[in-house]
Amino acid sequence: MKLSEFDTKMPKELIATEPEFHRDEARLLVLHRKTGEIEHKVFKEVLDYFNEEDLFVFNNTRVFPAKLEGNKEKTGAKIEVFLLRELNEENKLWDVLVEPARKIRIGNKLYFGLDDSMVAEVIDNTTSRGRTLRFLYDGPHDEFKANLFALGSTPLPAYIEREAVEEDAERYQTIFAEKEGAVVAPSAGLHFSRELMTRMQIKGIDADYLTMHVGLGSYRDIDVEDLTKHRMDSEQMEVTPELSANVNAKRDAGHKICAVGTSVLRAMETCVCMGGHIKAYDGWTNKFIFPPYDFTTCDALITNFHMPFSVMLMLNCAFGGYENVMNAYKVAIEEKYRFGAYGDAMLIVD
Repeated sequence: MKLSEFDTKMPKELIATEPEFHRDEARLLVLHRKTGEIEHKVFKEVLDYFNEEDLFVFNNTRVFPAKLEGNKEKTGAKIEVFLLRELNEENKLWDVLVEPARKIRIGNKLYFGLDDSMVAEVIDNTTSRGRTLRFLYDGPHDEFKANLFALGSTPLPAYIEREAVEEDAERYQTIFAEKEGAVVAPSAGLHFSRELMTRMQIKGIDADYLTMHVGLGSYRDIDVEDLTKHRMDSEQMEVTPELSANVNAKRDAGHKICAVGTSVLRAMETCVCMGGHIKAYDGWTNKFIFPPYDFTTCDALITNFHMPFSVMLMLNCAFGGYENVMNAYKVAIEEKYRFGAYGDAMLIVD
């Protein structure tokens, strides 16, 4: 398919800039992919579509405070630094993006904090905006990361167009976030409250977890019309032997398996094997899914309403059917559903 086929004509005013007060009270559009039927619900009604022994698979990645503001040595110029991932603990090396990049060269030092207590040296150029920083910090690694993250702020998506506030540190994070490493929240999981998780347990619906540290690749603009030529950035993921055994047993017993978010579905399709089974995997994936694609691991998908031309929208179209999903987006726009990470949700089921 072509990039131009994924323009949903979404009005900018439908982008949610604030989260719902209660996580599970966002709106929910239910799309039945076999018929194209659409229902309008509240998110906490999502359990009505599942039965005892069905399985929800969540992404337990944890977003870290990746946005820093620093100053360049000598000139004092303000520099924005976006932490992507730690490359080496011992040497405190980080892969980052910098803005404005034209001012930052190898050998420059950057100072962070009101008292310039954190210092980093640029040791490599990786892309036009990418740099490798070595933080010049004497002390234990745990102490260094705590001090570094204390200087950072929540990395809200750029389309939200506001600075992060204190509330975002908790709301741009799932309640089951555990393994630190993401700079993008698995947004479908943001709708799950503790009360909803308790109701799942009472109903006998099982929950299990994988890890995919979602990076900025999901938000990177696609610059080719022919989607077969697009290459996703690699993201670190882990599917444990325990999860794979659980998923495979549920599959064999005929129970529904629901992926909570596009990151979960991508991860499971990365390690799929025969008969819809998955295998344990600890590594990286750059899997890019767009229509047509034959899914075998999951029966249902919970997802948010994503930006036009995004890889998440493409995956939704692959799972729910291009015509079905694009029509659902048309309806969502007419009904003024909220879009983006803090927006409303869609459940795609048979």
